[in-house]
Amino acid sequence: MHLTKNLQQRAATISHFIFDVDGVMTDGRLFLTEQGEACKGFHVRDGLGLQLLQRAGIKIAVISGRDSPIVTKRLHTLGIHDIYQGSTNKGVTYTAFKQQHQLQDYQIAYMGDDLIDLPILCQAGLAIGVADSHEQVKQHIHWCTSNPGGQGAVREACEWLLRAQGKLQPLIQHYLTTNA
Repeated sequence: MHLTKNLQQRAATISHFIFDVDGVMTDGRLFLTEQGEACKGFHVRDGLGLQLLQRAGIKIAVISGRDSPIVTKRLHTLGIHDIYQGSTNKGVTYTAFKQQHQLQDYQIAYMGDDLIDLPILCQAGLAIGVADSHEQVKQHIHWCTSNPGGQGAVREACEWLLRAQGKLQPLIQHYLTTNA
């Protein structure tokens, strides 16, 4: 992987990674019934990518515009509890998150895909988009995945960051020796 000096510097300072859900962790489609949301599809490899981040000491949070019990269940299964759902103004939620955790922008990576994500993408130290992000989003990100949302983009971003920080290979080695 070739990193520009700027990207390498941005990646090196990241201690927290915040994700959007719909269009990033999922393909963005909503399956609704009269009772509400019926289901969401999450890629299993994305889940392992999030766990790899956690094993490397990177804290994970989610800021989503929608409120979904399905999302809460999936994230809790992965050990993620810093969840902000139903955020109609993600910039305000992001500012509150930074204050709560006493963080600066340069310590935070954010991964989004649509216009509602722009307030955070324009502030975060490392802004990442998915391959099928809105064109305006692509103009404000530092790096874009080759995979679309819900199809391994989260895993790709997790491994990209871990590789940039020199933490991926030891995690892979752990799996090689643990499962031998």
